[in-house]
Amino acid sequence: MKTKKKESKPAAEDNNADAASNGKTSHDQAQEDAVARMVAKFTTKQEEQEVDKLFRALVKLEGSDLHLKVGKPPIVRVNGTLKPLNRGPIEMEEMARLLFPMMNERNRKIFDEEGGADFAYVVDVDGTSWRFRVNMLQQLGKIGLVARRVNNHIPNFNGLYLPPTVETLCHFDQGMILLAGVTGSGKSTTIASMLNYINSVYYKHILTLEDPIEFVFTDDKCLINQREVGIDVVDFGVGMKHAVREDPDIILVGELRDEETFMTAIHAAETGHLVFGTIHASTAPSTIGRILDLFPEELHGAIRNAIAMNMKAIVAQKLLKSIKPGVGRVPTCEIMTFNPTVKKLILEEGDHKLSDAIRIGEEEGMQDFTKSLKDLIDDNLIDRPTAFQVAPNKEELKMKLKGINVSQPGII
Repeated sequence: MKTKKKESKPAAEDNNADAASNGKTSHDQAQEDAVARMVAKFTTKQEEQEVDKLFRALVKLEGSDLHLKVGKPPIVRVNGTLKPLNRGPIEMEEMARLLFPMMNERNRKIFDEEGGADFAYVVDVDGTSWRFRVNMLQQLGKIGLVARRVNNHIPNFNGLYLPPTVETLCHFDQGMILLAGVTGSGKSTTIASMLNYINSVYYKHILTLEDPIEFVFTDDKCLINQREVGIDVVDFGVGMKHAVREDPDIILVGELRDEETFMTAIHAAETGHLVFGTIHASTAPSTIGRILDLFPEELHGAIRNAIAMNMKAIVAQKLLKSIKPGVGRVPTCEIMTFNPTVKKLILEEGDHKLSDAIRIGEEEGMQDFTKSLKDLIDDNLIDRPTAFQVAPNKEELKMKLKGINVSQPGII
């Protein structure tokens, strides 16, 4: 006697039957499943990776950067100096095993398409979570990594040895403030310190849009929301479109890398927000040219007008090795605030005269690198050889150290 074969039901029918037996509709079950997936997305912890031991070594050595290159041992930067770890070189197979698990699907796609990817990475060290800003790269056909350790503690102005003008910049209600400098010059730390100061004295809404997030803030007087490009929002353009609808008083846009990012940031400043950003430029005056380079020449006039009307200050900085016990490095800062003279020079394409405008604007809180270096020497924070090594005008620094002020030319 043949047994009649039981027909199998599709999985969807089984789910619907299960839902019905529980008194739920298929729509109810779908909603519960969606909620469960959402909860898992935002609560799943990062898995332990083999590379984490190298990040822990960096933290324990109090280093700032980790470099991984095929054929070399891991290298850390401590107080500005590169030092290899006490182990053998990393070969190609080990490097792939160490690095590829760090990337999620999005970052792997970016890495494959662009030959590099930037993202944040978190490692637990003795019960404390440390954040790192990671750049995965290819060089000579081999994969490598450079990671910057982000301090968990956001230092205040006193701890960073910043000039007093930096604090005064935190009291603007609207406009744009840029921090300029090369990679590793401490721009992000200075901005974090400024935002944390605002957090301690004002009741405002701070919104950050970063790629990736570096410093994680704790709400004090301010309400602070931090969004990471690629994780919380698809890109800067969409993030800024959302930002102006999210009732912010202050917006941090991270790095101004392209035309779109700058335009959305300057538009936010025009509409009554205080906008902070960073840019790769070596001096405050050269930042103007760096911004213009993002745009075609026919737009330069309009961009100059937008800069003159909305920029409040540009702070350029470099990190120097300190001679003060317990202090690793200190910033030398050039500060250009946008008084009528600076605005006029920018509108009239007199960028070559901006350095003179900074020097004669010292009473208004401006300073050039020469004055900054003199102040750091006077405060016993750096030695003279260090100052002269980076001084833009060594003769001028010599005269300032002797108490001689260089006469200022007429610039108007």
